[in-house]
Amino acid sequence: MRAAVRYLRSALRQQRRNYSSSLVKSWTSCLDRGPSSAYGLPDNGELSRILRPAFIISRALSTGAAKVADADVKRAGPLVEYERRIAAGELVDGDACQVGTLRELQRLYDQLAESADACHLDRYAAPEKTVRSGWFWHRLLPQSSNSPVRGLYLYGGVGTGKTMLMDLFFDQLPSNWRKKRIHFHDFMLNVHSRLQKHKGVSDPLEVVAGEISDEAILLCLDEFMVTDVADALILNRLFRHLFSNGVILVSTSNRAPDSLYEGGLQRDLFLPFIATLKERCVVHEIGSAVDYRKLTSGEQGFYFIGKDLSGLLKQEFQKLIGEQEAGPQEVEVVMGRTLKVPMGANGCAFFSFEDLCDKPLGAADYFGLFKSFHTLALEGIPKLGLQNRTAAYRFVTLVDVMYESRARLLCSAEGSPQELFDNIVTISDAQQMAPRTSSRSRRSDDSDLCVDNELGFAKDRTISRLTEMNSKEYLEQHAEERQLSQEVANRDAVQA
Repeated sequence: MRAAVRYLRSALRQQRRNYSSSLVKSWTSCLDRGPSSAYGLPDNGELSRILRPAFIISRALSTGAAKVADADVKRAGPLVEYERRIAAGELVDGDACQVGTLRELQRLYDQLAESADACHLDRYAAPEKTVRSGWFWHRLLPQSSNSPVRGLYLYGGVGTGKTMLMDLFFDQLPSNWRKKRIHFHDFMLNVHSRLQKHKGVSDPLEVVAGEISDEAILLCLDEFMVTDVADALILNRLFRHLFSNGVILVSTSNRAPDSLYEGGLQRDLFLPFIATLKERCVVHEIGSAVDYRKLTSGEQGFYFIGKDLSGLLKQEFQKLIGEQEAGPQEVEVVMGRTLKVPMGANGCAFFSFEDLCDKPLGAADYFGLFKSFHTLALEGIPKLGLQNRTAAYRFVTLVDVMYESRARLLCSAEGSPQELFDNIVTISDAQQMAPRTSSRSRRSDDSDLCVDNELGFAKDRTISRLTEMNSKEYLEQHAEERQLSQEVANRDAVQA
């Protein structure tokens, strides 16, 4: 059943790729037309098409409709799929800034197709893998060899379609390739879980890298960001092993490589990873200045602003669970751990903000929660600042995991998404406000101002995602996905 649900989710992601907005004009000035581009625009190419606004969601592909040469159309790949959608009438006027990104993805696709054998991408056409697979053979017969193809590191502002573009690329790849697409949070949780399993081995990171590269040579990581010192300290060695095993990385991020883990503890030990990343990946910035998540239909959901809204929130929660009775539950997390759910029923969980964000929980707990529940009712989100800085970090992670899981949010908060983060600023923002606040201190006139580069940078993404999750389009898509999942469950029950 889970496999069928994953298939339906994949189909829904394909459908979501057709969503975007007609509210955006062409941004032709953003397009790189330099000689190094893999695909050149015709001199008179029109750049005035964008996606038809059947729905407008954050991962909307809103690329400009640059003409593609006939020779390109005969091939497969993300750029060809883009042109197919235009020919089918699925795309109309749009943002041209992402065309350069599509070209980079097409360039990578073509290189991978041409070098599939050399990269050992075909899981069925590598007979030596059955004889010399696993970390043991990596240790006994070292076969250190970087891939002949460099990967791709995409970065840009929030809501500019990075995940959508990477998903478009990933879904065009042949099904027999050794490939994996995963959120960075989930990837690191998996790495730490494997490390725990291989405790006592002389170099557990080498073992873990061998296992990962045996499973997937092409690794697509969404939302690459480093905030945890434990992750920062192992990334260089982990990816050095992965790259030497031939792994090709495709990643999206809000940050340029040089800005990763900026201001973090022991960052000097992290800097070699940045150099390795830039050596093994083409770095490409998505230049669009438009946040497509904020082009949704606005507040249509369950985001209630004010204090003393516990009664209203529980009333709305009861409507969602119907006749079922909510009660305490437990969900499995990782490595035998469980998470206690105060109230849960019919796929809906009810928590207070303190229960989820003031306690020592993390991404593993949140992923475990949303594997069992599709809706979260969160009571009492406060305005965030210096006094609850740690809770703010957890709230950002919670929203990231919820968004990745395409879950529904029902909540009460002290302010709008923007207002929740008013007291969190970057060092640069603080310097513009008042030079004396450029350290992690506080202003005399605002004792709750939190100067934190990581939080200040992440808040834009969180505000953008909260805005979209409250939109009519997001909620309709969530309802459609839930209906399809229920139909699969009913069919499986009948067959059983």
